This record gives sequence, structure tokens and C-alpha cells, in this order.
Amino acid sequence: MSTPTSVSLREQLGGTPDPDFTLVLPPGWERRPVDAAEERRMLGDLRSRLLQAQRPDLAAQMNRLVGDAFTQMRALSAVAMFVPAGSAEDGTLYLPASLTATVQQAEAGVSLDEVVRAAVREHGATPLFEDKRFLRMERDEVQTIEGERAAVTTVLYLTPIPGSRRRRALRLTLVIMRPEDAPADDEPVVAMKALFDLCVSTLAWIPAGTAA
Repeated sequence: MSTPTSVSLREQLGGTPDPDFTLVLPPGWERRPVDAAEERRMLGDLRSRLLQAQRPDLAAQMNRLVGDAFTQMRALSAVAMFVPAGSAEDGTLYLPASLTATVQQAEAGVSLDEVVRAAVREHGATPLFEDKRFLRMERDEVQTIEGERAAVTTVLYLTPIPGSRRRRALRLTLVIMRPEDAPADDEPVVAMKALFDLCVSTLAWIPAGTAA
């Protein structure tokens, strides 16, 4: 079970802190903060793996990718990310996917109801497993990353934060990458989406101030 690792701007301004949350994750995965210390830790781990694989030539490229990813997550005010924690030898399940958590804030004086209606109307969003606490939407596109084209499936999950009067929501973003010529209904992709649908459905809120 995880607990907040830093004081939010909302708390600094005297607002009621959001409750924390926990998820059941794939084997060997864990929750990590989105901060400078974690970025340094990931870069160090990546450097060691590249040296073990005798591919130090990839270090600069991967450093740039990791740096860009952290910059984007911080720009979106990400509160957590979920990543493999160990190695294949110790039972960790490695997947070509990432999961991040951000907080979506409604405009002043309104709720997120209009966001939900627009998601249903324009993006075909549906309740996750018919549970109306979670809204799920999905898109598939081809992106160019470091000069290489790849197919990317993005699944967004939205659920209101308790006590926010539907003005704040937790947004979980799942990104799955695959070769450009692999279809969106490829069996591994479908299996990964089903796995993370189950993970998100286990979300449980932890009241602010409750110890892990």
C-alpha cells in the first residue's frame, strides 16, 4: 500500500488534501513518485542495464527519452507512475506499457460532469466493467518516436476523487506500444488491456492522514 511522498500545492494553500489510493498491480510492478530523485534512480538503473547488455551507445538516446517522459509527467502534474520493480528472474512481469496517475481539475465554479458527457459523446467513453465510478476511453494512433514509427494504444480511466464534489478526478493513463504493422486487436495487446482494466478496477481510496 502506498502513501503520498510530498505535500501538494493544494495542501500548501490550505485546501483539504486529496485521499491517497492503492491498486493491485501486475507481478513485480510497483508505484513510484514522479520527482527528480526517481528520475536519477531510473537513469542509473537504465545505464547499468545498457552496460550489462553491452549497448552503452544507446545511453544518450535513452537518457533523452527518460528526461522527456519526466518533463511531460511533471507538466501534467502527475502524482504517481507504475513500473516494473525488479528483473524477469525474480518474477517481475515486463510489459511494453506504462501507467501514470494525474489529477484532473474542473474549471472554477463547475463540476467534471461536462467533461464526462463530452467523453461519452465524442470519444465513446463507457463505464469500466459497468461500474459507473470509472469512465474508460481508448484511442489508437501511429506515432514517430526517435525517428521510428510505432503504433500506440492509449487507455484513459477517470474516477472522481472523494470529497471533491465532482470537481477533481483521478486520471489513470495506460500507454501500450507495438510495431506499426501489428493490429490493435493483436492478442497480446488485448490481453494487456484486459489486465490493466482489472488493475484499475481494484482502485481503493485511503483517507488523508491514514498511515499505510
